[in-house]
Amino acid sequence: MDWQVLTRELSLYLESQVRVGFFGSGVGLSLVLGFGVAYACYYLSSIAKKPQLVASNDRFCRFLEEYCPVVTETYYPTIWCWEGRMQTLLRPFITSRPKVQYRNELIKTADGGQISLDWFDNNDSLYYPDASTRPTVVLLPGLTGTSKESYILHMIHQSETLGYRCVVFNNRGIAGEDLLTPRTYCASNTEDLEAVVHHVHSLYPLAPFVAAGVSMGGHRHMLEKSCDVDLVLKARSIREFDKQFTSVMFGYHTVDDYYEDASPCHRLKSVGIPVLCLNSVDDVFSPSHAIPVETAKQNANVALVLTSCGGHIGFLEGIWPRKCTYMDRVFKQFVQAVFEHGNKIFSM
Repeated sequence: MDWQVLTRELSLYLESQVRVGFFGSGVGLSLVLGFGVAYACYYLSSIAKKPQLVASNDRFCRFLEEYCPVVTETYYPTIWCWEGRMQTLLRPFITSRPKVQYRNELIKTADGGQISLDWFDNNDSLYYPDASTRPTVVLLPGLTGTSKESYILHMIHQSETLGYRCVVFNNRGIAGEDLLTPRTYCASNTEDLEAVVHHVHSLYPLAPFVAAGVSMGGHRHMLEKSCDVDLVLKARSIREFDKQFTSVMFGYHTVDDYYEDASPCHRLKSVGIPVLCLNSVDDVFSPSHAIPVETAKQNANVALVLTSCGGHIGFLEGIWPRKCTYMDRVFKQFVQAVFEHGNKIFSM
């Protein structure tokens, strides 16, 4: 359809229908209405789209379609804030912050460090009153993120309504905790996460649990033992920071060696449990060309949901997106599907 022709015809129609008032001929109103209709037509034809579901396993696809239908429904991003950079920048300021009462726990690591865990026990759960078998969701905030991030609070709120328990894995040295060893976040190292998973499982061996990570899932006297802090502070890009800090701290010869080792292209091949990944193709940090679509197709345990809009963990929707986002709805439906129907993923 030619939207320009539609807009012109609509404008002429409105101009002929609007009565001449005291302040003018009504042409201005007809133009405003015409522009509004044209914008709505553009939004519905080019912005609001169904996400692309990428999965090599037909049974996994059918499982998602039946128990997580949100991944097959049209995503309607906020009509005045659908562009990726706007979604990324405005989300922290627009979305609400549900109140969550945490119980903090510090666990020791093999190298002498410590990890801060924030628990939401949900002891008032009506669906799972027995704490020993209450499903547990392990949440991984983004780089430098903590349990206080709005997206984490919303994920906990969604879990609370389903009766689940949550525990937030705060990376070392953040969330107000002292850094006891010269070691922080590294995208290619999962030792701390493994320690947290084993710890949670040891506390509740009868409780099923899943993990949900957002973005990259991540004090001075200690850091000076392994790197030049003054040089690190002069970094003006993520690559410069990783070159002077992360790659040095974890023993990589170059920053390219670190990026190669941390690339999801290599990690996806070894995924052994069902994983659902949500990514917007207009993500400013993880754009479409960086999404390992072909690699994901080679593993029956991996499914990708790619939306046309959403930015970096934005996924705002609704006229005034204060509460639930599209990401929250995907999280809620998938987690519930895994806990309640997980045995059907590869038996359909």
